[in-house]
Amino acid sequence: MPNLVTTAVGQLYVTTFGSGPVTVFWHSLFVDQRSWELVVAALAPGRRVVLIDAPNHGRSEPIDRDFTIEECATAAVEVLDHLRISEPVDWVGNALGGHVGIVLAATSPARVRSLVTIGTPLDALGLVERWTRIVPLVQAYRLAGPVAPLTRTLEGALLGKDAIAAQPVHARVTMDAFRNANRTAMFRAMTCLMIRRRSVRTLISSITAPTLMLVGAGGQEGWTWEQAAEAVATMSCGSAATVPGAGHLAPLLVDPALVAKQLEAFWAR
Repeated sequence: MPNLVTTAVGQLYVTTFGSGPVTVFWHSLFVDQRSWELVVAALAPGRRVVLIDAPNHGRSEPIDRDFTIEECATAAVEVLDHLRISEPVDWVGNALGGHVGIVLAATSPARVRSLVTIGTPLDALGLVERWTRIVPLVQAYRLAGPVAPLTRTLEGALLGKDAIAAQPVHARVTMDAFRNANRTAMFRAMTCLMIRRRSVRTLISSITAPTLMLVGAGGQEGWTWEQAAEAVATMSCGSAATVPGAGHLAPLLVDPALVAKQLEAFWAR
């Protein structure tokens, strides 16, 4: 059932279905909840699924002010309260969604039963990457919008050739969220949630919920399995694993059935 839920960061578009333990899915920057379709479809029945479009993404309301990942975590609590979900949830976040989940699990531990991050680096952008690659990309988008060369560059970084080859139709649907986004709103989201994103590394040691960090085996910029393994070693109940695909979103398309199996095995433990 789709629904618009009023939060401190505007009205967020939320889809819910199923019954059982609650699992919340929050997508990556640039895309929307449709990026989860293949993984969710591969899950065994018996879960209540909550899919959320982030502020300024998908069918959520564009807001004309800056906002933070911490505010997104607060908004997630407001969504759960609106849905009358008081029990701890299983949180699954891709890239940006993982950052939101880390903040939520660290600051509101009673709301998170378990945490899964997929393609979520812990540190903020380095100075070289920020000023040589990311700021020029964001400024190019501000000036020209989702023109073909920029969209192809982003598609390659997020999905990679293997994901596009494995799921060409779904790859296009996933990137349509970027192509069709409100331009002013997406520019603000890119600025607030990417360029200004702070490190969440100091938060992970305080997380008590069982945590699984999944990393694309084909590699992604700024985050490797070795880095994830080093990070979870500082946690009370953390583990790391790889999934097929190169790029932050690639695992959701390259082998969604395997991702679903890893989620179910983690929840069963």
